[in-house]
Amino acid sequence: MESVSSMVKKLLKQKPFLLEAFERGILSYGSLAEEFKPLIEQSLNKEVKESAIVMALRRYADDVQRKTPVIRENRLSCEIVMKTNICDFNMRKTENLLPRLKELYGIVNLGRGDFLNVTIGNDEISIAVSDKYEKEVRDFLGEQENLDFRDGLVSLTLIFSGDFLHTPGVVFQALRKLAWENINVYEIISTMTELTVVIERTASTRGYEALQEFIERPIKW
Repeated sequence: MESVSSMVKKLLKQKPFLLEAFERGILSYGSLAEEFKPLIEQSLNKEVKESAIVMALRRYADDVQRKTPVIRENRLSCEIVMKTNICDFNMRKTENLLPRLKELYGIVNLGRGDFLNVTIGNDEISIAVSDKYEKEVRDFLGEQENLDFRDGLVSLTLIFSGDFLHTPGVVFQALRKLAWENINVYEIISTMTELTVVIERTASTRGYEALQEFIERPIKW
């Protein structure tokens, strides 16, 4: 059976950015209760006092703080590396393209630090590459169906010295920091010790600063 408390939790979980602000303590309980009041009353089909909603919000906030573990900074120290001038091809996955993908590693000079990432999905293939190879990659793809192309991208890589792979919540928190800054992520790449995101060059400064703040503070999940 629904209650004021359960409705408050449901409404917060339906609004991730609101939940973020709530967890950071930058929302007014009174203003939030005023916004939630008509929705809760409609769901419960009865009149509800704002004071009851405020009380439910305070209880939930206390519960979140009590149950939220903190990953200490000394367990996950890391650095950020930025690479610029990246473009991104999204292609239809076809039987004749798949066996040829290995040829890309002969086109791109990875030893000099150039960028290449190939992601194979169920129906599509994504190729993110240093844009100086754009012509070579276009020639390689030939008449293959190109679903989308983006240029003017950069990559931001978090290189961890701690146990990133077995630490729950790290990827979520990093991406949430970017989402909070309204930064769109085109590619997400991870290895055992690295997490890379590909974003627009125009958002590179904000993205770098957001991830810098992420690694300088204890991570909550």
